[in-house]
Amino acid sequence: MEEKANGLKEEGVNRGIPGPTNPMVTPLLSDLYQFTMAYAYWKAGKHNERAVFDLYFRKNPFGGEYTIFAGLEECIRLIANFKFTAEDIDFIRSSLPGTCEDGFYDYLRGIDCSDVNVYAVPEGSVVFPKVPLMRVEGPIAVVQLVETPFLNLINYASLVATNSARHRFVAGKSKLLLEFGLRRAQGPDGGIGASKYSYMGGFDATSNVEAGRLFGIPIKGTHSHAFVSSFMSLDEIVEKSLQSRDGSSACEDFVSLVQTWLSKIKWSHLIHGSFGETNQSELAAFTSYALAFPSDFLALVDTYDVMKSGIPNFCAVALALHDLGYKARGIRLDSGDLAYLSCETRKFFRTIEKEFEVPDFGNMSITASNDLNEETLDALNKQGHEVDAFGIGTYLVTCYAQAALGCVFKLVEINNQPRIKLSEDVSKVSIPCKKRCYRLYGKEGYPLVDIMTGENEPPPKVGERILCRHPFSESKRAYVVPQRVEELLKCFWPGSSDGERDQLPSLKEIRDRCIQQLEQMRPDHMRRLNPTPYKVSVSAKLYDFIHFLWLNEAPVGELQ
Repeated sequence: MEEKANGLKEEGVNRGIPGPTNPMVTPLLSDLYQFTMAYAYWKAGKHNERAVFDLYFRKNPFGGEYTIFAGLEECIRLIANFKFTAEDIDFIRSSLPGTCEDGFYDYLRGIDCSDVNVYAVPEGSVVFPKVPLMRVEGPIAVVQLVETPFLNLINYASLVATNSARHRFVAGKSKLLLEFGLRRAQGPDGGIGASKYSYMGGFDATSNVEAGRLFGIPIKGTHSHAFVSSFMSLDEIVEKSLQSRDGSSACEDFVSLVQTWLSKIKWSHLIHGSFGETNQSELAAFTSYALAFPSDFLALVDTYDVMKSGIPNFCAVALALHDLGYKARGIRLDSGDLAYLSCETRKFFRTIEKEFEVPDFGNMSITASNDLNEETLDALNKQGHEVDAFGIGTYLVTCYAQAALGCVFKLVEINNQPRIKLSEDVSKVSIPCKKRCYRLYGKEGYPLVDIMTGENEPPPKVGERILCRHPFSESKRAYVVPQRVEELLKCFWPGSSDGERDQLPSLKEIRDRCIQQLEQMRPDHMRRLNPTPYKVSVSAKLYDFIHFLWLNEAPVGELQ
């Protein structure tokens, strides 16, 4: 399936960028306090003061040591089309106290994001706590009006993309990963977002047809237990003929061909005695499905009994298809001991290949589903299994292991004056001022450390030693001699200025970036259990400034 382009054009204020995918993402998708603050800023004459905010998170999710940044494109789509309608203004007016002056609503009517600049880490990047994912600059009232929707668009997207990447890491590169979570997702928008960001994080396809239409994600799916149990007997199959794959001939009674093959399997030398009478209604369902999709026949084999009915019935239909030049796709297991059943199924397939000399039958695809998660994938790997593809739903799309990422949006500068947010909890102290962020790479090509510097500091240079300091712990510091330096924040929205901006890549390009970024991480940062924390640091100059500002802003106690 061809992926849809973003269709970006440089025209008008919105530069031809389409609106958000979800029509519910509007300027009103915000918390009320953003509007009360906007009014207070306006009333005080502060609304146009130039402010800088950082969007970042404080802790990696799922007990891991990395996160995948996702949701940037939807943020850019929002601000490119940010405009209050007359109906929006009327609703805001009805929601605020009647004492608010009419001039404020005139101000809201004229707002757009032409004076806002957005710098961000490219979507699909591996990111770490404290380092800004986005830096948003602009009039303080306008920037705060996009705070809530930005957090909403980034939090869940990054959480799902990270969850997807973690499942991919456990499953391994060779396995096909299918997202099956639509029916268990948190509503339609959760389902669509989960499909998009699971694909971004490394899944191969989705069952979600609408996500396939919207984003060009490959879609996969066959049938459910209901299809199998809806058949009672082979007599229900009225149209029994099937043309050969090359069109040169036709089998007038495909049902009889299937029955012949089932008898051959049952009485074959290598299989004889391994099963008795199979469930004939299941055989009817498989046969009917194969008549409908002879080139894409994949059967769910656990409706009755996997080894005594499902697998023999599948093989009979697959061999009948083979006689006509078709190749069956494989089977799906949705219950039971998946490790044992997949191994037994593989043995059965290989026996069929050997007994009836059908090339490659032993390599028939085996798909497993049934409430899979990181732990079950890891357990299957340890037990040994023959599964080729995993269908994962509930635990993936609901992010069952962690409810939220916890991104925050903090003021770090206003009118060129750095600001800091203090807390008794050191992890909640913000890092002030407009910053530049770099990733430093070592001799082996792995990232060593991310470092934040003041905006006007000279950037780190390849081959030159630089002191990297923990933002808040005096004793944690190290010299680094980078072999490669990558600046992390790129301009994705320069407002109405003529400044250069990075184009929004396609979903496939973002997915490729994510996979490439994960592959270049050091393995000990990636492992499931006890991963090594990745180092995030500040320059010596920024460290000194943080602590100067901290002491300057913190009130001095008095003992009596």
